[in-house]
This record gives sequence, structure tokens and C-alpha cells, in this order.
Amino acid sequence: MVRFGGKMAGQLVSLGGNGAGQFLAAAAVALLLRLFSGPGPALMPEDESPDDEKNDAADDDSPDVGKVFPVTIRWSNITCSLSDKSSKSVRFLLNNVSGEAKPGRLLAIMGPSGSGKTTLLNVLAGQLMASPRLHLSGLLEVNGRPSSNRAYKLAYVRQEDLFFSQLTVRETLSLAAELQLPEIASVEERDEYVNNLLFKLGLASCADTNVGDAKVRGISGGEKKRLSLACELIASPSVIFSDEPTTGLDAFQAEKVMETLRQLAQDGHTVICSIHQPRGSVYGKFDDIVLLAEGALVYAGSAHDVPLTYFSKFGYRCPDHVNPAEFLADLISIDYSSAESVYSSRKRIDGLVESFSQQSSTILYATPLTRKEDSKKLSRKTGVKGKGKGSWWREFWLLLRRAWMQASRDGPTNKVRATMSIASAIIFGSVFWRMGKSQTSIQDRMGLLQVAAINTAMAALTKTVGVFPKERAIVDRERAKGSYALGPYLLSKLIAEIPVGAAFPLMFGAVLYPMSRLHPTFSRFGKFCGIVTAESFAASAMGLTVGAMVPTTEAAMAVGPSLMTVFIVFGGYYVNADNTPIIFRWIPNVSLIRWAFQGLCINEFRGLQFDHQSSIDVETGEQALERLSFGGRHIKDTVVAQSRILLFLYCTTYLLLEKNKPSYQRLEPPCHEQIQSQVQLEPLDPDEVKQLQQLDPPPPKKDESNQQLESPSVEIRPFILEGIK
Repeated sequence: MVRFGGKMAGQLVSLGGNGAGQFLAAAAVALLLRLFSGPGPALMPEDESPDDEKNDAADDDSPDVGKVFPVTIRWSNITCSLSDKSSKSVRFLLNNVSGEAKPGRLLAIMGPSGSGKTTLLNVLAGQLMASPRLHLSGLLEVNGRPSSNRAYKLAYVRQEDLFFSQLTVRETLSLAAELQLPEIASVEERDEYVNNLLFKLGLASCADTNVGDAKVRGISGGEKKRLSLACELIASPSVIFSDEPTTGLDAFQAEKVMETLRQLAQDGHTVICSIHQPRGSVYGKFDDIVLLAEGALVYAGSAHDVPLTYFSKFGYRCPDHVNPAEFLADLISIDYSSAESVYSSRKRIDGLVESFSQQSSTILYATPLTRKEDSKKLSRKTGVKGKGKGSWWREFWLLLRRAWMQASRDGPTNKVRATMSIASAIIFGSVFWRMGKSQTSIQDRMGLLQVAAINTAMAALTKTVGVFPKERAIVDRERAKGSYALGPYLLSKLIAEIPVGAAFPLMFGAVLYPMSRLHPTFSRFGKFCGIVTAESFAASAMGLTVGAMVPTTEAAMAVGPSLMTVFIVFGGYYVNADNTPIIFRWIPNVSLIRWAFQGLCINEFRGLQFDHQSSIDVETGEQALERLSFGGRHIKDTVVAQSRILLFLYCTTYLLLEKNKPSYQRLEPPCHEQIQSQVQLEPLDPDEVKQLQQLDPPPPKKDESNQQLESPSVEIRPFILEGIK
């Protein structure tokens, strides 16, 4: 719909004219049609037809709220490789990994840092971010049938606990229930459902406490982790994935979270989590474990007695009164203290990997698989229904309520913004105190109006770019679950922030206007406040666009002010619009600062008389406007241009969010012959290891909390890749 680059610049050269108006109007109409067209068709598993869905609906017409259908997941030969930019070398994040997760049992994926735990978890959950350099192959079976990751309801609890900080725990769960379970029409039933979740996850004591954030203290880290679980359990998922659920928690809170996961498994869920090195009491809660070392499978099976008995056959016995998790971690970790220790530990791990690949058929799980004759019906019942349950307007009103609570309750941020607005107004008012009507006051008035426009735009921009990237992560997760569409979210955010966002420019104008003694009429004061308020909203929209364009808050804080600096240069005060080079002639027409400055100048100078002594002096405000190339313009033109920019930026934000929504790597069928022909395991001798260490010493182990693709943290590989060009 909207293309960036030269064509966009050409379309926006005459933003204030009819051509740009028609262009933006057409774009807005097309986008509004898309926004109000309602939710799209319901998502359906790839192996299910509409006829199957009708037959299934005839079998069971009751809603599946609160029901958990058993799902057994089996994966085999999962291989994930990452090539470098030149595609000359390949690094294996996962190498021929197999395993099984069953309902009613808690499965833990364990291994040292960089072993591939998070990568495997993301592969099983279908959450591995897509990349052209990434190749993923293997077989994933659900209830004995090859199936896609959409064939069952799943919940994914990530390491980062992201919430709207000003909502209470109860409000967070209630809104999630209203968005994800519109079939529960009764308020009493929904409240009962939420209360059951609160008691089930131990959140009843903090139900009416704000979630909080870095600015305002709220619930504890363990309570946030359990709240993440509660939000994911709203839709009664069959499978629960949790990535490092104990990260950042003390021993007591970590055990409480793991006890919650164990209880969920006992309730019939299939629970899979990745964990680094749990304490002994936490390890005792696991039913099954998967041990990984540098992407290779060392062991998969029962967590109790069997692994210790299995490794004792190779001479590795766990001492008495030692945490089994610590013993296993030491057994499959590489010792970098010397070249000889690196060689011996690698040789030990390679031997364990090779032994398990030959004996894995003897490692049996404790519970049987789901019967295949029931798998087709279960697959249909647990299939993702997709959006389409709730109406567009219902989603809008729910999101509007949430956005208003978040904006109006954010006391610390609002206090800081109010303080800064009043303080900057007092400073500017003191510098430009009681301006007269002399010839020198003309420059003073222009300077004051320019800094007023800059201050208003920068305040709104920095606030938005500092908050929106974090909020976008929450929205992306909720949209991925099908909670709501993008259109209701953006419209609700715009409307909810109007009252709060308008308050700060009004404070600024109410203090600055009388102190500097600008045009002393009430109508001019009202127009002044209206212009800076419209500019503030446009700057906030620009912040949304920047936040949707870049991946992190730090990047947004770097890009946003840089773009605003360009708009300041072409804002009409430093460079006259008539003297702007042709190649940059389009920038003043899209500059927020320029349109705000033009409107403020027209509002201030029109009808103003200045003291003059010679014929070359400026006698009227109209003459001053002519020198700025603002003659013949009207305030209405500036308001219309600001509105067009606002609409264009919101349309651009919508398109960017749609374009940049997460895409996940598809699982391709395994090709064993190709893998075996390309990869040959060849241990390195101590001399080669020592030479590699001297050339490129291994980096220190890093925390995995911010890694999307978990990869080996060492550069000394346990094998050499041959045959890959």
C-alpha cells in the first residue's frame, strides 16, 4: 500500500497541497477498510478439512473451556544448523536430537550453557525465529501422527515476564480471559474462572496488587512467573512450554514455580521446560529429562535412578548425597582449564553421545502413548480455532479500557512529564519575559515559538519511543495467540492517550503564554494550545512508527531524536523554505516542527503592530511572516497538514507492525543420507586443541536469557565439518 524510499518522498513533496491530500486519503481509506473488515478466517490445522470440523462440531457442541486434552509429542532426528554470512561453514545448534513428552509428566531439558536447550524448546513450540541462514529438519509427531505445531493448543512461558505494569493481577487475568474466551458471556462465570486460576497458581494474596515495573514496585519475581503461567493457561492449553522458569528467582521462589509446573503436569498437561542447573529438590520434581551437550543428545528418559544407573555402566557413578543435576552437569560439561582437559572432556562427551545413540531403544518411558485411533479426534479438538470468536468492536472496547487504565494510572511518568512541562515553560518564560513590540522582539518571538515547537515534539517523541518497543513485545505475543487484531489495538491506543497526552501541552502553554506576553487575546491563546497539542499527537505517532521500525528501545532512542533533528533544521527558522535545495524540498513538507512553527507564527504575528523608526523596519506582523515565507498561509492549513501527517504515521505504523510480525522457521523432513555425507565426527588431538586455543581462546559463558537461538558458546568444535562448501 505504501512504499518507502524515493516514491514516498515524491508523494510527500507537496504534503500541504491537494496531491498529497489525495494520496494520503486513498491510503487511509484502504487501511480503514482493512481495519474495519473484521477478523479473518479461522486458522485450521493443515491436516484438517472443513468437513472434519463440521463432523467434530456435531460430536461435541459444548465449549472446551477448562478442558485439557492429552497430547503426546514425539520428535526425532531434529537437526538445526546455522551457516555464516558467506555460507562457507555451518555450525550445528542441534544435531540429530530425539525424545518424547507425555501428558501428566514434567519433562526438563537440561545441559550446560550453549548446549541447545532453548533452541530445542523453540523448535518443539514452533517459536524458532525464521532466518535464511538457518536450516531446520526433523520429524514432529503429535499423538502418533505427523503434524504441524498448530495441531494442538500450546502455551509458551518465556524468560521475560512482560505485562502492563499499571494493571492489577486480577485485571490482567480478567482482560486476558475476556479476549481469549469470548464464549464465556456471563460475568459471574468469567470471574469464577479467573478466581480458580488465582487460587490454583497461588496468586490470590496478590490479586489486587499492581503488577509493577522498574519504576513502581509491584508483585515479586516468582509471582510474575506464576502470572505468566496463569495468562497462558486461560485457553486451557494441552502443552505448556517454559523457558528457564527459575531464571532470576531465589531458591524458594524457584521451587514454588517448579511445584506449580509439576501440579499442572499432574492435572493432565504436557509440560516441557528448559533449565540450567536446578537444586536437588527441584530436580526431584522432574519425571523425564533430556540431556544435551553442544547440541547433541546425551540421554533422554526417566529422571529418577535410570540416568544414574545408565551412566554407572560407563564408570561414571554419582556420589552419595550429591545433587544428581550437579553430577550430570559436571559429566557433560567441557573443562577448559588445559588443552588435555578439553580433549579428555570432549572425548568423554562424544563417547556418551555415541553410546546413547546405539542404546536409546533400551531407555523406556514410564507411561504409554495415546492410542492412535483417538489421535485424529484429539487433534481436531485441540486445534487452534484462531480469531473470529470476538467482534471487532468488542476487542476495541476491551483494549480501550486497558489502554486507559495503563495511561491514567502511570503516576510516576505523568508526574515527571507534568513537572518537565511546567519547568520548561517557566525557564522559557523567564528568558523571554514580557516581550515588547520593538524591532528586536521580532526575533525573540520567532525564537520562542521555535523552541516551543521543538520542546513539545521532543517531549512526546521521547516518551513514546521509550515505552512502545516494550509494549510491542507484549502485543506481538498476544496477537500470536489470536487474542485480538492489530486495528483495534492501534485505534484504542490513540483514543486512550488523547486526554492524558493533551494535558501536558496545555500545562506548557498555560504557563508560558502569560509569562512571555504573547498576543494577549483568549482566542489566540486557545489556538496556541491547539497547535502544540496537535503537534504533540503527531510526534507521538512518529514515536510509534520509529518503535515499530526498530527492534529495541535503545535503537528507537537513537533513531527518533536523529530524525527529529532533521525536522528541526528544516523547521522554517534556520533555513527558509524558499532557499531549501530542490533535493531536500520535500523535508519541510513532512516536518512536524515546520508546520507547528508556521501555525504558531501565523497565530502570533497576524494583526500585530511593531514600533518602527525607519522605512526598512518591519511595521506589521504580516511583513514578518513574508520574510519567513509564511505569507498567505492560514492556521487551518497547518492543522490539516498535521492531521495528514498523523494519519500517515499511524498507517505506516500499522503496515510496519504487520510486516515485522514474528515469523517462525518451518520444520523440514530429515535427510539422513545428506547429513551423514556432510558431517564426520573426528575428535581433535591435544596439540590441535592447544593451537586453536592460542589462535582463538574460548569466550566466557554468557547468560542465555536474551538469546533467541541458543548455540554452543565455544569455538573449539567437537567435530570437523567436511564436504560443505
